[in-house]
Amino acid sequence: MRIVVTGSLAYDYIMDFPGNFKDHVLPDKAHMLTVSFLVDSMRRMRGGVAGNIAYSLALLGERPLVVASAGEDFGEYRELMECQGIDASGIVEIEDEFTASAFINTDKANNQIVAFYPGAMAQAKNLSLLELGLSAEDLVVISPTDPEAMSRYANECRQLGVPFLFDPGKQTPRLEGDDILSGMTGASMLIGNDYEFAMMARKTGWTEEDLISATPLTVVTRGEQGSTIYTAGTDGEEVEIPIAPVTGVVDPTGAGDAYIAGLVFGLARRFPLPIVGRVAALTAAYAVEQRGCQEHHFTPAEFAERYVSVFGPTPEVESLAEPVKS
Repeated sequence: MRIVVTGSLAYDYIMDFPGNFKDHVLPDKAHMLTVSFLVDSMRRMRGGVAGNIAYSLALLGERPLVVASAGEDFGEYRELMECQGIDASGIVEIEDEFTASAFINTDKANNQIVAFYPGAMAQAKNLSLLELGLSAEDLVVISPTDPEAMSRYANECRQLGVPFLFDPGKQTPRLEGDDILSGMTGASMLIGNDYEFAMMARKTGWTEEDLISATPLTVVTRGEQGSTIYTAGTDGEEVEIPIAPVTGVVDPTGAGDAYIAGLVFGLARRFPLPIVGRVAALTAAYAVEQRGCQEHHFTPAEFAERYVSVFGPTPEVESLAEPVKS
């Protein structure tokens, strides 16, 4: 099975303001707001949903192909992806444009002021899956990027008969109800957190129960309360997935992307659903223990050892610790 990950690629510029934003905003002058914050630090970190998902998939031992658009400043990011074992041949760099960028300024109270520049991401709609030689044995992940691109990839997957996972995620507020329903049509799986499902229900006019039963497999994540995997049909079931204990929550950003990576990995290996969900939960746990979406590290053997210590032994996961045969 080939795993193709579509979605955004971005640089995250993380800044820390040593005070509180509220102390520098005059409510009676908000109609002509002009403020400037001197920050203590700034870090540029790799991000974007497609990049984050592919990163954790590579840690687990897969070699995903990323299909996305990036800017002329993407060179270092590409090199690091390739060193990690990610197939970056599907990434097109756009001349005279920057890679999508998020500028995130956080104060002492964890309030944030964020500016997002889509940049080269807007060109993702010009990329196609049709020439990749995909078949019904492969899997495409359609994650947040330019809405026209998401629609195009879903249409092409249906045209090719390729299974695909639809993850509207952070684009849910921007997507229209028809966009969401179109993306779900023919999808093998729909995934989102509980807030996103509530928003999808409002935009489409469907109930959350209707959304959950619309695809063969649906996953709803609920943060610290775990997640649920639903199967459709007359014999449909609900598989409750617990969270994996963490050493400490440092940064929850990117946890959902890591969860999807673990989910896709388990499905690609045809693990039973309870194990698929637990692999996803543990992958997410690694992500929240580090600041940044692609700063966690583990080997398949280390992952297997931690999984057994948390959830107990299972041959599917324990096999990850076995040496790869040449």
